[in-house]
Amino acid sequence: MTECYDTVVIGGGQAGLVTGYYLRQHEQDFVILDAGERIGDVWRNRWDSLRVFTPARYSSLPGMAYPTSPYHFPGKDEVADYLETYADRFDLPVDFGVRVRKLERDGDRYRITADDRRIEAANVVVAMSSYQVPVVPDFADELADDIVQVHANDYRNPEQLQDGGVLVVGAGNSGAEIALEVADSHQTWVSGSDVGHVPFHIDSWFGRHLGGPFVMRVLFHRILTTGTPIGRRLRPKVLSRGGPLVRAKPEDLSVTGIDRVARTTAVRNGQPVVGADRVLDVANVVWCTGFRPDFSWIDLPVFDGQNQPKEPVHDRGVVPDAPGLYFVGLFFLYSMTSSLFTGVDRDARYVVDHLTTRT
Repeated sequence: MTECYDTVVIGGGQAGLVTGYYLRQHEQDFVILDAGERIGDVWRNRWDSLRVFTPARYSSLPGMAYPTSPYHFPGKDEVADYLETYADRFDLPVDFGVRVRKLERDGDRYRITADDRRIEAANVVVAMSSYQVPVVPDFADELADDIVQVHANDYRNPEQLQDGGVLVVGAGNSGAEIALEVADSHQTWVSGSDVGHVPFHIDSWFGRHLGGPFVMRVLFHRILTTGTPIGRRLRPKVLSRGGPLVRAKPEDLSVTGIDRVARTTAVRNGQPVVGADRVLDVANVVWCTGFRPDFSWIDLPVFDGQNQPKEPVHDRGVVPDAPGLYFVGLFFLYSMTSSLFTGVDRDARYVVDHLTTRT
């Protein structure tokens, strides 16, 4: 039996939930499909000490503020519990344990195959982040068998590591924060290019009241967008290298005794090589080398064939070549804040406004 809806939202994270919130406001017939077993599990399964980069007042979804101080930086479990409460409060229809295997066009409607379910809809919102498949270089397999390797996706705390030095590969936000944590108990190197940094501490008085609001609400949210020349110019660079360090600072790494080294380029005799020819003798490698999206299940000609991995062609989440298909939650979908709570609200509202006008 085929199930029919006006709209299907694929993904039950913050992007999917806020999309559901706005669909509910428009009294749409919809369902949210999520492969997980519980709202917020993507957050719960991240490293133990993770905190968001924006205080609670900028980390709330529409209709429900964080039940805490507006200047508190929530931890990952707090975020997960908040999302779960949000879905319950607005009675959002989330079906768990549903992994979508294929999305295709059938006349003027979309057909979704999810294990033993067949679903049709006039509209589909793909509410998934860009961080789906962990990426490590091919030469990772050449590291010695006695070196502990863990990707940031699977890292939880330093207890996973053995005695001896730690090479953190990747100098972005995840790499810097994990390096600061493991440096308390291990000699630590951070490998990678400088990605820049926010020039103040976000949890200082200045950061909470002046600097943070300017960066998050003005610079990242309104200036660095696909609607401005500077945003369009910087977007390819940000997509390839990631954003600047937000909480950690280069001096924080130096004070802690962390050594900054060049990019990890190869493996020699089972040990990592950084730069052109420096071999590091380490016992652990933490790969903070990012993720790639996986839209291989979307059987529609809506991707830019020039980019690898493929990126959907869209305008603020609206796919012009596939009426009724939308994306929300992608990194820099419209602005630097598109994958953050501060930006996903605006993107989802824009998409739902377009969707309901179309129908």
